[in-house]
Amino acid sequence: MAMAPVAKLVLGSIAFAIFWVLAVFPSVPFLPIGRTAGSLFGAMLMVIFQVITPDQAYAAIDLPILGLLFGTMVVSIYLERADMFKYLGTLLSWRSRGPKDLLCRVCLVSAVSSALFTNDTCCVVTSSSPVLLALATSANIGSSATPIGNPQNLVIAVQSGISFWEFLLGVFPAMIVGITVNAMMLLAMYWRLLSDRKEEEEEVSEAVGVVAVEEEDVTSHRFSPATLPHLSSFRSDEANVRTDPETLRNRGASSGESHASSRDQADAESQGESDHPNSNNVLLFQTKRWRRVLWKSSVYLITLGMLVSLLMGLNMSWTAITAALALVVLDFKDARPSLEKVSYSLLIFFCGMFITVDGFNKTGIPTALWDLMEPYANIDEAKGTAVLAVVILVLSNVASNVPTVLLLGARVAASAAAGEEEKKAWLLLAWVSTVAGNLTLLGSAANLIVCEQARRAVSHGYTLTFTKHLKFGLPSTLIVTAVGLYLIK
Repeated sequence: MAMAPVAKLVLGSIAFAIFWVLAVFPSVPFLPIGRTAGSLFGAMLMVIFQVITPDQAYAAIDLPILGLLFGTMVVSIYLERADMFKYLGTLLSWRSRGPKDLLCRVCLVSAVSSALFTNDTCCVVTSSSPVLLALATSANIGSSATPIGNPQNLVIAVQSGISFWEFLLGVFPAMIVGITVNAMMLLAMYWRLLSDRKEEEEEVSEAVGVVAVEEEDVTSHRFSPATLPHLSSFRSDEANVRTDPETLRNRGASSGESHASSRDQADAESQGESDHPNSNNVLLFQTKRWRRVLWKSSVYLITLGMLVSLLMGLNMSWTAITAALALVVLDFKDARPSLEKVSYSLLIFFCGMFITVDGFNKTGIPTALWDLMEPYANIDEAKGTAVLAVVILVLSNVASNVPTVLLLGARVAASAAAGEEEKKAWLLLAWVSTVAGNLTLLGSAANLIVCEQARRAVSHGYTLTFTKHLKFGLPSTLIVTAVGLYLIK
């Protein structure tokens, strides 16, 4: 592709630079408008500067990716309502044998759940540096295994046409070995800290305590509609009887009536416990409980059906949307509270990013840079694969992983031979751009979510600093990336 005219090249570069600054540093002092508005601002500049036409801007928006992203977010919301992530938290602390056991469980559970429900969703909070690192890094590595694990994999799956099953089969071995290596490095680096008895007791008690609080909240919420109303009214009536003077004066006179009414009440109770209000409340509670169990089971079955359909090679976007709508209909109530939890700002960010990156591609700069690098990034050779991996690692941390995939994806695939080599190129791009998120604290949204939620924790606030993350993230990223480059065929 030839370079665009100088005016378009300069203006397109300015628009992309503004988008990049606002995407990487959303709170810059001179324009603190955030990532979402920044992506729209970059897209608007591309059109205003006439780098692309309005029709080209609309055409640049990839609707299948947005549909797949929307569908998976809705499914994750209903899984959260069905207590899926509460059960995952319970699994972490069930019969835990100390912090080393907890760390390994965090690595495994966060990796598997991130592969199925996106890595950002599965980043629940725990404390202490090694466990926070285990959660964030394992979520990133695990999300590489499937097209729905993270946004860049969604882009790669849609643009490459690789099926869900082929994607999983190609990356899964590298993910399993990568998680194992990552956990072993964490244990080796923090062995003394994890061996401390006091730290062990605090860590285990905290994990159990968090789950216990959640279970207590759920239990009290479920039982209060069934039992508290009639008990409170009974206690208020009893209090009135004890304190009302008129009642006290008439108590002796009405003792006969009370005795008779007691016999009548005994006769009424002998007709069956089903007539008692308490029995009705218990029956109502049991009915609601079984409805809840049935609804949760249906949510899990629909999600399982979605995963099976994806493995069968059905259209990923419409499969996710169908599963989402099936959950909405199954809920049989106004879906607005659930749909309001969808991250529409992320969908809008993607729209702006598609337009901005497409405009930057039309300047010819990415193609010119790739032409210079392509002879040294041949995936048929080990040296070329290593060079390509380094470029992806750097760009993913400088420009973020999704823009990197949009800029490099088609070029990396085109430089490879047709067939299996092209698929390998796409899978390598998915693996490296995802694992690159473990390099620095700013490399992945999952890292920031874990760090921010841990910092805000009321009882166990902990700050994971940039330096602490880099100390482990740098060697882990390099080693785990190398493992994937060897295993992905």
